[in-house]
Amino acid sequence: MSAPVPVPGRVAGVLAGRRAALGVLLLPVLAACSAFQTPFVEPKRFPLLPVRQGPPLAGYGRRTLLVRLARAAPGQEGRLLRSRNPDGTESVEYYAEWTAPPAEAMEDALRRWLLASGLYAGVVAPGTHATPDFTVEVELSELHVDLGRSEARAALAAVLLRETTLATRVLAQSVHVGTSPVPPARPVPPEVQARAMVEALGNALSGLELVLARHAL
Repeated sequence: MSAPVPVPGRVAGVLAGRRAALGVLLLPVLAACSAFQTPFVEPKRFPLLPVRQGPPLAGYGRRTLLVRLARAAPGQEGRLLRSRNPDGTESVEYYAEWTAPPAEAMEDALRRWLLASGLYAGVVAPGTHATPDFTVEVELSELHVDLGRSEARAALAAVLLRETTLATRVLAQSVHVGTSPVPPARPVPPEVQARAMVEALGNALSGLELVLARHAL
């Protein structure tokens, strides 16, 4: 067996320097690999669907209402749950979101709510072949948890129209704000935030129902 060949000191120093340089170059690669190993967190998803409680109103149900596509005010387009801090800044829950964009979900909830109210014989969507007696346009302007007030807030603006072949007449224009309390303990879990915001939206829809009832006959 042959003995190992000794490496001169100068050559050994060069090799050691190359190894050190190679180690420095590999550091970003190793860091990137460790980042890719971060476990995936499945976001929690919540339906924005308040359900009307109680029996339908009596004496109504002869007209048809068209609910137009709901609009979202600036800042209300995203699905992530939002909260407002006591200093006025806003935060989002990166791993908690609505199952649909809030305005879209509110439109569906409004259609179900009014159908359950008994105010109309039918509550229809755009593209229907029915000829509606009334049309309502709605915009979602607020949906968040106000941590300074310990409450969830939902606000919407609505316009009720009577459309004919000759003209369009505004019958009512209103703004409705619904609230629901949240516990004072911080942080507020996403499940609690979502439940409170759903309840707040339901309270806002209740206010809109009262306005529409004045013109439903």
